[in-house]
Amino acid sequence: MAKTKVGVLVSGRGSNLQALLDAAQDPDFPAEVVLVLSNKAGAQGLERARKVDVPTGFIDHTLYDDREDFEKDLDAKLREAGVQIVCLAGFMRILTPWFVEKWRDRLLNIHPSLLPAFKGVHTHERALEKGVRVHGCTVHFVRAEMDDGPIIGQAVVPVIAGDTPDALSARVLEAEHKLYPACLKLVAEGKARVSAESVRISEGSEPDSETVLINPAV
Repeated sequence: MAKTKVGVLVSGRGSNLQALLDAAQDPDFPAEVVLVLSNKAGAQGLERARKVDVPTGFIDHTLYDDREDFEKDLDAKLREAGVQIVCLAGFMRILTPWFVEKWRDRLLNIHPSLLPAFKGVHTHERALEKGVRVHGCTVHFVRAEMDDGPIIGQAVVPVIAGDTPDALSARVLEAEHKLYPACLKLVAEGKARVSAESVRISEGSEPDSETVLINPAV
């Protein structure tokens, strides 16, 4: 069976991109990364892709007066590569409703909190300030509102006494690297579908890890 073609958008180091690239090395993984695009010429994520011979591209957002014009060029590159699913992996641009709707239910993001808690930035600092007992990360389908959209899966990380934002961030990042490939796999296999703005997972499709919580079948 042909693998689902994935495009990944990055702006920085691309550690979650690396997790997706590593997962795609498994012959049984249902998706392949066919293009990595960045708005930063020196993004480490581009080098990660080049090391495994994945095509890359750089589109400088600062050359555009209009955000949609920038996104139209992104969209064109993705479609030229035959991309079917787009994954955001540290892409530091807020996408317009135009782009989000173009890729509705085919655009995934990973966020370092248990959404809907702690949308936005500095999630680990805010979690510690609030004194939560558990923290984590979320993979969701993207909607026009920031860090919003149907949740595909979450990974839970306990908060430890004396935690610092850096220590908590490192443990959450480890969970992200397991969660993102698990959720992409479900989407690529057609086992995670949006219905009434909620994700329905096919029965028996939950991953083995106790830390990764995928929405139950509905």
